[in-house]
Amino acid sequence: MKSTKLFLLVAIFSIAVKAQEVKLKNKGKMYAYWGWNRAAYSASDITFRGDDHNFTLKDVVAKDKQNKFSVNKFLNPVNITIPQTNYGIGYFFHEKYSVFVGVDHMKYVTVQDQFLTIDGEIDPSFGIVAEDGTPSPFVDKGIRQTEDFLQFEHTDGLNYIHVSINRFDDISSSFGLNSENFVINLTEGIGAGPMLPKTNSTLLGKERHDDFNIAGYGVHAQMGLNFVIYKYFFVQTDVRGGYINMQNIRTTNNSSDRASQDFTFLQGTILIGGRFKIF
Repeated sequence: MKSTKLFLLVAIFSIAVKAQEVKLKNKGKMYAYWGWNRAAYSASDITFRGDDHNFTLKDVVAKDKQNKFSVNKFLNPVNITIPQTNYGIGYFFHEKYSVFVGVDHMKYVTVQDQFLTIDGEIDPSFGIVAEDGTPSPFVDKGIRQTEDFLQFEHTDGLNYIHVSINRFDDISSSFGLNSENFVINLTEGIGAGPMLPKTNSTLLGKERHDDFNIAGYGVHAQMGLNFVIYKYFFVQTDVRGGYINMQNIRTTNNSSDRASQDFTFLQGTILIGGRFKIF
């Protein structure tokens, strides 16, 4: 009887040791992902400066611009910048921590025909007047964002290039799981980096500046769930909140024409990726 109990104890101990051994290892591995996002933005004051104008539009409302799903637009790498996408590569320098370099390709579109408060000056030759017919200069006047006055969007896009430090905590055991073939991680991270928008702006009927430009910076914090499947593949979903400050936005082909704004954003993502070890 004693030998039977001893055998059972040894067996239970062996199973426990084996269970610990199947824990998925992270340190030294790299990972990469590609996915998609939806974003929401706070209202912001946008200031436009140039040789013939210097004015601020207050509490401008904007939204994102995600495409309707199609295999060609969402899964063809050639069309990677058509939808709102996220991609990047990371390295685990610790079992729980990784450094990650990524791009969040968001899109930002001001709502057309919205009623705004304007302060500042516009050269009278443009014929821009307030809603009540008052000409420039404007002080707390109302104006409508019409096509002949302004279209303003970062649709090629609102590109946030960031370096982040991310933490991964294996919470599989909370769901009764203990296998390398399916692991659930809780992820958290913080990051920062430059903003490289390609702004589509038609301001006062001028020709737009159609090129990328380092316009400012962004910072963010995130939290999400990472589902590792058969050790090498994963699906991840994140909620990311952050702050963007751009003081050097190009608006027209005239290099003196610039805009500035700052706002917060909230982003949700669905990501598909792989894990690998190169050494």
